[in-house]
Amino acid sequence: MRSLFQALTIPDFKPVRLREKYYNESLPCSGQPAPVSLMMPHSNSTGSDGGFALEFPIMILGIEHTAIASSDPHSLADWYVSNLDFVVNYKSASSKTVFVKAPNGSMLEIIEANASPRSPQTLRDAGIRHLAIAVSDFDKAYARLKENGVEFLTQPETSKGNRVVFFTDPEGNYLHLLQRETPLP
Repeated sequence: MRSLFQALTIPDFKPVRLREKYYNESLPCSGQPAPVSLMMPHSNSTGSDGGFALEFPIMILGIEHTAIASSDPHSLADWYVSNLDFVVNYKSASSKTVFVKAPNGSMLEIIEANASPRSPQTLRDAGIRHLAIAVSDFDKAYARLKENGVEFLTQPETSKGNRVVFFTDPEGNYLHLLQRETPLP
């Protein structure tokens, strides 16, 4: 199995030590120095000096979207737009797939579900269990959803400065509003 690092050989590498990591001044990476881990001097198969063997982290940026299978993708997309301030940012020309984007840039891909009926579920079943919807004003967001007839599974709670309340979208997917007193690191 491959690690999250790829070994590379770069002739004439000139590392500089910065904040306990090595950086190569000659490799642009989004305007930032490229982090590398200096391993050891490296020779190529002919025995000549081939520079240094380096490890570069693979540039994983994060989760681009989460997919939800729906019996009616367009209707569910409209619900996310009307109730949670998402916007439709892509509609497939060849299927019923719709992407919706939240104000913070996170996206959901809503795809057409197969004809199999959905099994009953609980908040602790294996797999993805809920989507946390970050809000800046918990009380206003909660009141708006109540006015729109959203079905809540719990009462609002406050724990360690975090406010949460669980609810479902029209297809039964679990979500919760979340306002954190202090963001996670």
